[in-house]
Amino acid sequence: MGEDARLRAVVALAQAMAAARTPQETWLAAARGACRALSGSFAALSVWERGRGRLRVLVNAGGLSPGEEEFPEDETYPVHEFPEITEFLHERWAGGGEPHAWVETAEGAVGPRPALGPTGYCRRRVAALRRRGRGCCVIAPIVLNGRAWGELYVARPAGAEVFGREDTELATVLAAVVAAGLAQTERLEEARRLAFTDPLTGLANRRLVDARLEEAIERHRVDGVVVSLVVCDLNGLKRVNDSLGHATGDRLLERFGSVLSLCGAMLPGALAARLGGDEFCLLSVGPAADEVVRVAAELCDRAFALELGEGVACGVASTGDPIGAVRSARRLFRLADAAQYEAKAARAEWPVVAGRAGDDDPVVRLADTAVEAPPGERRRIRGRGWGRDGREPSG
Repeated sequence: MGEDARLRAVVALAQAMAAARTPQETWLAAARGACRALSGSFAALSVWERGRGRLRVLVNAGGLSPGEEEFPEDETYPVHEFPEITEFLHERWAGGGEPHAWVETAEGAVGPRPALGPTGYCRRRVAALRRRGRGCCVIAPIVLNGRAWGELYVARPAGAEVFGREDTELATVLAAVVAAGLAQTERLEEARRLAFTDPLTGLANRRLVDARLEEAIERHRVDGVVVSLVVCDLNGLKRVNDSLGHATGDRLLERFGSVLSLCGAMLPGALAARLGGDEFCLLSVGPAADEVVRVAAELCDRAFALELGEGVACGVASTGDPIGAVRSARRLFRLADAAQYEAKAARAEWPVVAGRAGDDDPVVRLADTAVEAPPGERRRIRGRGWGRDGREPSG
């Protein structure tokens, strides 16, 4: 490959990674770009998970062999089987040495490679090449923020020209470009995390709830999937703040956030969030309304058992209940909010559920008439107490 072609390959890889919108797209762009640049038939990107002592494959690209997946769920290799990642890469490359790539073939190593003494890891690579019908591979270390991060691996099929010195030099440059792209992705992911995370509790924030709820309502309109929203108001926070200080109040919020997260885990895929102040919510997509109400009742139980607080006022609105057509996220939020205010006014120990008090359900009436109320006015309906299943008692 000529100098111009190599430069174009490097630029193309950098541009593809810069255009990626998710970590998975970034990994795939890196592997595909390196594969094309090195005229390979297959490429993989692996990360060194120090805490687990293993190399984990993030992505496989190109011609996949039986058993290989593009985004494998659990393709991992113990680092003691590939010790260059720890013994050579970490000690020498991350310590200021040159992170040169090296080549392995189905017949063994070619040219300079990490001089570790025992060659057990070389035999594993050789066996893998033969098993998958590949003739050679070039391995380029990835160093990110001064630390060994992982490896870029590109292979050619059996019978193809073996990677040469120019290829290892190019692989070394490509690995550096990949490292820069990964660093940028990490910064963007951190920015996204901060934008959609409540800093005190670590739960999702209102911005993320709004986005996910819009998506969920669209799925409900198209496919009829059940969408449920649980809105909670943590009782007693002002008393705790006034008498024991805001630091103690923050601890109460954090503890309730943990309880909400625990209960949310009982509903597959549910999103637990802090809306602001003492207001929290669970967004559930898929599970039946009765299952959501059961979890909401469990949440009330656990909230009352918390130290310092005075339980929680909990309202539920679900498209699985008789609440009329739900064509907007705003209406479901109004229904859940109205149910929560009814629970607050009635000092209910259990969830109040919109649509479960008969044909003229007061919560549904409140939610639908609140649209006409003056801005900022929050209307309440005082009830007679509610049962654990969210239904208004008879008699």
